[in-house]
Amino acid sequence: MRPVLPRFFGTRPILPMRPWLNQIHHSDCLSAMRRMPAASVNLVVTSPPYNLLNSSGNGMKNGRGGKWSRAALLLGKGYAAHDDCMPHDDYVAWQRECLREMLRVLTPDGAIFYNHKWRVQRGLLQDRADIMDGFPVRQIIIWQRSGGFNHNPGYFLPTYEVIYLIANPDFRLAPKAGGIGDVWRIRQDRGNPHPASFPVELARRAIAATTAEVVLDPFIGSGTTAVAALQEGRQYVGIDLSEEYCRLARARVADAAAALEPSPGEPPIPSALEVKAMLQGTAEPANSRQTAARR
Repeated sequence: MRPVLPRFFGTRPILPMRPWLNQIHHSDCLSAMRRMPAASVNLVVTSPPYNLLNSSGNGMKNGRGGKWSRAALLLGKGYAAHDDCMPHDDYVAWQRECLREMLRVLTPDGAIFYNHKWRVQRGLLQDRADIMDGFPVRQIIIWQRSGGFNHNPGYFLPTYEVIYLIANPDFRLAPKAGGIGDVWRIRQDRGNPHPASFPVELARRAIAATTAEVVLDPFIGSGTTAVAALQEGRQYVGIDLSEEYCRLARARVADAAAALEPSPGEPPIPSALEVKAMLQGTAEPANSRQTAARR
C-alpha cells in the first residue's frame, strides 16, 4: 500500500527516515523503534495500553454490577494483539523501555505527549510515578473528558486522564501555544471500533502546539495521531502490534487525506510549518511562487 502523505512538507527528510515516513508499520513498537535512526522524529504523541485487566477492584463496573461499554470490549480479551494484563512490575519495565526508545529517536528540541491514567489499586495510588521516575517530565496536562455513565456508589464518576509532557532540553512550544493552559476539556472519542482510542482533537492540540515536522506514535491503534498529523500538515510514523488495527488505521488515514484534498481551483492553505518559514523569511509565500511560475 502506498503511503498516505501530508499535504504539506517542510524540510526534506534524512535518507534513513524515508522508509518510515507517512506509513503505518505492523510491528512490535520496541523492535520498530530500535531500527529507527536516533534523533529522527520531532514529537511523540501516544497513549499506551493502560494494563486495565490487571485490576484489583470493580473500577469498570457500575452500581448494578454491569460494565460500561468500552470496558466490555476489553474485559476478558484485551486488545487485538495484547491482553492488557501484565504483572505490574513487568508493565512498568516495559513502559520505561518504550520511553527510553522514544527519547532516543527524539531530536534535542523534541518532546513526548504521553497519555495515561491514574488509578487506585488495593488502597494505593498508581500515579505512574514508577514509570516516570528519572525521565525529564516538564509538565502534567489534565485531559478533562465527559464522564459517561459508569455510576458507582463507591466513588465519584471519573472524568479525567493525564498527559505527561516529557521534554528534551531544547523543546519549546509554538509561539503563544502555552496560552491554552494545562487543562484540556475535550470529549472522548465516539463511534471508533478501537476499544480505547483517544480523540483526534486531543492529538491535534498537542501537535498544533509545537513546530514539530515528524510525529511518531508507537501505539498508533486506529490511526488517531496520524490523522491529526495530516490535518496539521505534518509527517507521521505509526506503529502497532495488531495487524487488524494497522488495517483500520490505514483506511482511516486514507479517508482523512481524501477529505483534505482541495477542490479544483482552490488555493492551497499553508501549514503551520510553512507559515513559520514565511515569517522567518526562509520561504516565499505560495502565491508568490505561483506568480513567478506564470511569468
